[in-house]
Amino acid sequence: MKIKSIRVFQHDLPIVGGPYIMSSGPIHALDTTLVQIEADNGVIGWGETCPLGTTYAPSHAKGARAALAVLAPGVLGIDLARPRAFHHRMESLLEGHAYAKAALDIALFDALGKYFDRPVADLLGGQLTAKVPSYYALNVGPADAVSRLAKDRVNAGFGRLQLKVGGRDVREDIEVACRVFEAVGDQAQIVLDANRSLSREQAIFLSSGLRDIPVVIEQPCATSEECIQIRPSMNHPIYIDETADNLAGITHMVGNGLVDGFGLKVTRLGGLQPMMAVRDVCEAANLPHTCDDFWGGNIITAACIHLASTVDPKRLAGVWSAQSYLDHHYDTRHGPRVVDGVFSVPQSAGLGLDIDPAQFGSPVLEVS
Repeated sequence: MKIKSIRVFQHDLPIVGGPYIMSSGPIHALDTTLVQIEADNGVIGWGETCPLGTTYAPSHAKGARAALAVLAPGVLGIDLARPRAFHHRMESLLEGHAYAKAALDIALFDALGKYFDRPVADLLGGQLTAKVPSYYALNVGPADAVSRLAKDRVNAGFGRLQLKVGGRDVREDIEVACRVFEAVGDQAQIVLDANRSLSREQAIFLSSGLRDIPVVIEQPCATSEECIQIRPSMNHPIYIDETADNLAGITHMVGNGLVDGFGLKVTRLGGLQPMMAVRDVCEAANLPHTCDDFWGGNIITAACIHLASTVDPKRLAGVWSAQSYLDHHYDTRHGPRVVDGVFSVPQSAGLGLDIDPAQFGSPVLEVS
């Protein structure tokens, strides 16, 4: 089963009820890139990558499509039943650009699943659970509004709340966290996600101000080194997110006991194949982690759900999906939906999606 053709599409994802507000500022819409792989036996696979703007990480939408223009011609003819060989070929064609390679990787697993008539989760080691918990991310905002929404989301079944912090006086973030805890108590785990926006002094001040509030603090500082340096002075567990971007770095942090968990992104690491390795490293060290991505629609969400179902539930911190902020599904019948705070794992072949490419218009790149 060899790759016969690859088509790349650009698609806009407006944010419903936006903007989505992080420490770096408001986001009104995202530009996602979709990849369709067709094998010589007619099997189709879909992948997706959707960087969060141009300043969140060293990735951007046009960069993904430029990288795919380099990668796509070079992977034609590759046997889809050999994912490791597929990754080695991509590495030989282009240094870095894991987020672009991830779209091809996801499409490969979708096609493989359809060929073998098995859900992608089975190709990643097999499901350990039929449902995986989601969590809800709350914008940077005033305490009253955030605490009301937090209570509402807990009532809707979410057992984990991520509060965006940073980009303002740290005392405001402390007030918001306290108010949210007053509103939900121990009904939900509270995570403060600074998205690298705090200095070491600000991060320590934040943790000190919340000494008696049980929270997790995610990626407070710009680098892993800064987060590791302040960890002995913190009163709360620290998760690494944005700088958990390669297996070697993650293995170093895990092996040396430098962090308490991870916020993992499928496309940041290069796809499902490398994510399996990171999953297993975390399992060996009994470290919790999420199975997420930056942004994106049904394809990204489905890929995260399939992977999450293979994680020991005791270590799975949840799956975040941008779908709550989007106004449409690529697959209106089978698109993943959160019900009572959880996703059901698709049981049909591949990612479990039936996608009509006509909705995306003409491809921006086609190679065969």
